[in-house]
Amino acid sequence: MSLILLIIIIPILTAPVAYLIGRKEESRPEYLATGVCTLILAAVIALAIRRPQAALCLIPRTFFSFDPSKLHLLYGLITAFMWFATAIFSREYFAKEREHLGRYWMFMLITLSATEGVMLSADFMTAFVFFEILSFTSFTWVIHEETGEAVRAAYTYLFIAVFGGMVLFAGLALLQHAAGTLSFAKLPSAIAACSHPGYVMAAGICILFGFGAKAGMFPLHVWLPMAHPVAPSPASALLSGILTKVGIYGILMAVRYVLCDSEEFAILIFVLALITMATGALLALFSVNLKRTLACSSMSQIGFILSGIAMMEFFGSAGETKKVEAAFAGVALHMINHSMIKLVLFMAAGVVVMRLGALRLDEIRGWGRNKKALKLAFGLGALGISGVPLFGGYVSKTLLHEAITEGSHVLPGVAALLKTGEWVFIVSGGLTFAYMLKLFICLFCESNSDAQKQESFNKDASCMNNCSAAVILFTALLMPLLGQPPIAGFLAGICGDPGVRVAYGSIFSLESLLGGGLSLLIGAGVYLLIVRKLLIKDGSYVTLRQALGRADKESAAAKMFAGFFKGAGTVLSEAVKLIAYGLDAPVDLLKYFLSAEQNKNDRHTPVYGLFSATLTSSRDEAHPISEGFSFALMMTCIGILIILFVLVFTVL
Repeated sequence: MSLILLIIIIPILTAPVAYLIGRKEESRPEYLATGVCTLILAAVIALAIRRPQAALCLIPRTFFSFDPSKLHLLYGLITAFMWFATAIFSREYFAKEREHLGRYWMFMLITLSATEGVMLSADFMTAFVFFEILSFTSFTWVIHEETGEAVRAAYTYLFIAVFGGMVLFAGLALLQHAAGTLSFAKLPSAIAACSHPGYVMAAGICILFGFGAKAGMFPLHVWLPMAHPVAPSPASALLSGILTKVGIYGILMAVRYVLCDSEEFAILIFVLALITMATGALLALFSVNLKRTLACSSMSQIGFILSGIAMMEFFGSAGETKKVEAAFAGVALHMINHSMIKLVLFMAAGVVVMRLGALRLDEIRGWGRNKKALKLAFGLGALGISGVPLFGGYVSKTLLHEAITEGSHVLPGVAALLKTGEWVFIVSGGLTFAYMLKLFICLFCESNSDAQKQESFNKDASCMNNCSAAVILFTALLMPLLGQPPIAGFLAGICGDPGVRVAYGSIFSLESLLGGGLSLLIGAGVYLLIVRKLLIKDGSYVTLRQALGRADKESAAAKMFAGFFKGAGTVLSEAVKLIAYGLDAPVDLLKYFLSAEQNKNDRHTPVYGLFSATLTSSRDEAHPISEGFSFALMMTCIGILIILFVLVFTVL
């Protein structure tokens, strides 16, 4: 219990200290933050060695309970490792930046605590509380640069996070009403005796969309391609590698403990999974920005994971318990693989940003030709995410593909859907290989169109310090290690059923190799026929609209929708600002009338004019982050009132 307290409490307690240190000297908080991340990693390792099996309630008669076992503990360890790795890399990444670092490290530590709280939670309410905390604190990562693009991306992220939180809250309220508990351990038996199955289904759908907002699931994915290019690269690695898994974690818990045998719920998840994986892959293929491509790739990989979760639900509805565990093994392994892969790829992208300050493919083209260590790390990550045999991505994708294939044989009612899904799975995997080929060849194989720029690139052989190189290469070398069936089987046994075995015979069978090979062959064809022929014009990488000659054209419908959403957003924003600043007006009026320094001539100033001046002054002094939190707080309060109103008239 003391270790759980240490893991949750220490980062929160030290976060304000990091901020205060940063106000005096911006470079100092990194030492404290790195030390805390190291301490948390050691604490989670010690917890893993002890391997407690029972759930713990830290505060009696409250919902704060934790389950440090199986997948909970494993992802607590992965979370701690990723924070440790990015903390070490951040020291070099922010070496030339001296603004807002105290704020960055403070919220980084709070988000660490909140993420560990979600991953180790033993009930939905504990997970919800920490989920909401990390939604607000990670918002500061996106807005860190405070550029116009960063502010827009951060507000989009915050709006979707708040919306997802409100929907999730409604789902948990329904679930509590229907089952009488939110404990993972008690939910299966409570739901089996539940007399309101409609409430349970509604709760499951709300939980799916609430956590899906953080996971980047379609149609709540729009924050992903906006947030990653503007966030610092270490933060992007955590947003993609861990915070999306927080959303997946919640959906996975809903499937395992709430709706474990609903075919209708499985169909919903599977259809959303197919749309998510295909849409993300296409967006990544047509992107010309390094980090945006990796962000869209994360969306696609979330779709792969969701397809496995849907297969768990399908098999559960058919009573195929062993197949449920096999599908769960694929889900858990792909979550682990994707976390490690995105840690490598986003840190590699961070090296590019450090040295060039650019992300567009034409600007970074050829920069890595003589960067051997970075080329190796990025190449291993690309092979892993593409599902090349002997790499971790191949093992987990093969398990997920086998689950869909077997489902089409044992589930005749949805066989057509699953066969269609199998082809979407294979083609999306091929697109993954295509866009990773595009990135790797552009960055490490081609030459820049500007000969002088390429010459300057070649002179810079050393692109990162030894600490950054060590943490990037160490993580990259995990890619082939995670691709070995004994290790994959060991991890699968830790996460779920110890009886699940990932054997060489099934993973490297002729059928599995042919499936993986077909996907890679499709990817190679897409790269040669689409990327090289269509998406490169006059020696420059172009988007699909540019390739089709429509870069400057916009349909009437698109203009209409854009105008509508822009107008609605402006009205909502101004309304929230008016309310927020208006609340300060009485205080400012009181200060005005009580001030001994005021000019006598101002005593006859109309109250409305004084209010207008106060409002204008407050607006001028407002900070993007404080505005963001005010907006989120207002939306949360309004949302909670609406939810309570609905619950009163529909449930209670």
